[in-house]
Amino acid sequence: MASTPTPRPNQDESFPPDGVLDRRSGVDRREMNDPDSGSGLERRRGPGRRLSDFAKAAEEGEHTKEQFLFVSAIDAFKRANNKTFPSWTDVLEVVRLLGYRKTAAMEIELPGAEDWTEPADAPSNVRTITSETGDDRRSGRAA
Repeated sequence: MASTPTPRPNQDESFPPDGVLDRRSGVDRREMNDPDSGSGLERRRGPGRRLSDFAKAAEEGEHTKEQFLFVSAIDAFKRANNKTFPSWTDVLEVVRLLGYRKTAAMEIELPGAEDWTEPADAPSNVRTITSETGDDRRSGRAA
């Protein structure tokens, strides 16, 4: 008994009914999706789109001052906390402790995410330090 393949819910007319696209047909599956519907975070550049100088330098091992500072800070965090793989919360903590703040509007589209900004001199709010003892309440370490 032969079963018929069930179509995918987001399948359009250009996709074959059996779910298999023959590479020799000349249709590029990557071009089947609307390129304008992305968030701006896609890694595939496509023909005619080059890496930015920012990304190109990092891929070639020539870090900018900003990239080197970030990598050094993450490395120091990993060593100080004996963590091989920091969580995203840990990475955000390091970024905020480096002095970065959300002062500009987003340049990408993130569905379901609300954009916001804060003053450039806003506190990091990742550690609560008591003024009397200098202890870091989150980790119990001296500041």
